[in-house]
Amino acid sequence: MHQINKNRYEYMQYRRCGKSGIKLPLISLGLWQNFGEEATVENQKKMIFKAFDSGITHFDLANNYGAPNKGAAEENFGRILRADLNSYRDEMIISTKAGYSMWPGPYGDFGSRKYLIASLDQSLKRMGLDYVDIFYHHRPDPDTPLEETMGALSDLVHQGKTLYIGLSNYGVSEAREAIRILKENRTPCLIHQPRYNMLERTAEKGLLELLEKEGTGCIPFSPLAQGVLSDKYVRGIPADSRASKSQIVRERYMSDEQIAQVLTLNEIALKRGQSLASMALCWVLRRKEVTSVLIGASKAEQIEDNLKALEFMDFTEEELKTIDRVLEN
Repeated sequence: MHQINKNRYEYMQYRRCGKSGIKLPLISLGLWQNFGEEATVENQKKMIFKAFDSGITHFDLANNYGAPNKGAAEENFGRILRADLNSYRDEMIISTKAGYSMWPGPYGDFGSRKYLIASLDQSLKRMGLDYVDIFYHHRPDPDTPLEETMGALSDLVHQGKTLYIGLSNYGVSEAREAIRILKENRTPCLIHQPRYNMLERTAEKGLLELLEKEGTGCIPFSPLAQGVLSDKYVRGIPADSRASKSQIVRERYMSDEQIAQVLTLNEIALKRGQSLASMALCWVLRRKEVTSVLIGASKAEQIEDNLKALEFMDFTEEELKTIDRVLEN
């Protein structure tokens, strides 16, 4: 059995999540990729142990995570938790989500009360938990009234199935209204999870400002642009990389202009004495509105490299101006 590092809290730094009583590690582990049936349980254990031993207390899932079968990530995480980490449950923040297609028919998608309550019940069974710490609505539902969606989330808090509520992929106007309703329900929104990285800065157009004003935390996903903001792609697309398997990644992040930006950013990172991935995480965390960043990994060594970002948190004013010029181009 793995022996947990007794000094696990000495290295990690923590930030308060909005105006709540919760603090999150600057780096959190997302189980979107590489925690389904396509990955060995042994490798999954190595990644989770590396994270927890390093002071990463927050593990982020969703009902549909896992390949090829949706829910596999929750099942695998639950098995590892029960076998090796059950006595540390109270030292963890475990989150899951619902909002994307999960089962056939009209009740397994988007944001109806029926879907959200049924989905969290299923997630708790898969993970073997009595409650999760954060339950997110994964994306806005254009056809269901926000009052119904937020009401269901609030009721799940009152039922003790989740301690806090989160939003993900909500735009500024949608987030503003959802946060208002949740406050009226006396179940304030703890945290918002937007896509935010050097190549995608939409969150800077009002969302980060809104979250700070409302006292809601922020935990960006894809801070490394699904791996493109790393030295992995400096010499082309590796055969086993995510971009080699996903046209979406190539279309979103790998235009000629974006690759040119990545190459220049890599040079800036090397001058700072760190990897591009490490600098990209620091760049997102430079914002005071950001509580934590969600990283993904396919092996424990990647988590270890990402953790090195904690040693390079400060930017000079000139470095930030240089990076802005690169990104504006």
